[in-house]
Amino acid sequence: MADKAVSLERTPSHPVIQTAPGRSRILLAHDRQILLDMLCGLLEPEFEVVGQANDGCTLLDVAGRLSPDIVLIKPMMPGFDGLEAVRELRARAPALKLIYLTTHTDPNLAAAAFAAGASAFLSKSCSAAELRQAIRIVAGGGRYLSADIAAGNVETLMLAHRADPVGRLSTRELEVLQLLVAGLPMKSVARCLGITARTVAFHKYRVKEILGLKDNAELVDFAIRHGLLGSRAAALEAKPVK
Repeated sequence: MADKAVSLERTPSHPVIQTAPGRSRILLAHDRQILLDMLCGLLEPEFEVVGQANDGCTLLDVAGRLSPDIVLIKPMMPGFDGLEAVRELRARAPALKLIYLTTHTDPNLAAAAFAAGASAFLSKSCSAAELRQAIRIVAGGGRYLSADIAAGNVETLMLAHRADPVGRLSTRELEVLQLLVAGLPMKSVARCLGITARTVAFHKYRVKEILGLKDNAELVDFAIRHGLLGSRAAALEAKPVK
């Protein structure tokens, strides 16, 4: 597809859909075109799918031009820095509702998504009926969480998320955070932990997602406030986070 953002009204392969009263306008965001096409076919009978985006930059542009009611979004796409794009979308259009559709069922990631402004968090293992029901709930102003995550209770999830921020990190994520805020470059962290630099980058991304942090300065501030500059980190020469 030549144009990564496709408005269905201008796409010959799709019929023109007249918007009925009450039909929610949905923008689909995913980096796999086959899934976009499948979701489009699944949702069109009940909702108006106004367009598609294959990467984060396109998503921000298309959302501004098409003014959807809801964005059905995959958290990680090319040019898409996790929850940061969600925050940007909400900043530009506060009334916009966002639904995460992801393979991850980690309650911490779900809580971070809600904290950033998402209205729903759905596992890709959900049924078509559950997806449509979640969209209806979100369109009506509610929030939705897949039943296999924190028993589907958003309030319980958020209370646990706020209670123990450090406890939301895995042992490896905590190790990566300590080494990075101490100043070790990613390649050095990788050698120290016996993993790849790409894995280190992923763990850094996950830490920011889970804790709702935007940049390296906030990572360092969090580590200081929560006493994470311990023996492992203190043994390293302090340098800017890479």
